[in-house]
Amino acid sequence: MSKVMIDDVEYEIESLTDDAKAQMISMQFADGEIARLQLQLAAMQTARNSYASALKLALQEHAKG
Repeated sequence: MSKVMIDDVEYEIESLTDDAKAQMISMQFADGEIARLQLQLAAMQTARNSYASALKLALQEHAKG
């Protein structure tokens, strides 16, 4: 039997109400989306840092004339 730990209390998943199971599935979906968005944010921050470095180089070249 599968179990889940919520607020330091262990529950048998099969014993949960249909509503509780649905809430748990929704929470798991939200957790997955949060993780996906955090990875996407990290990728965008890396890209932005690269663009900022390229911009600095371009500005230095422009300043040299």
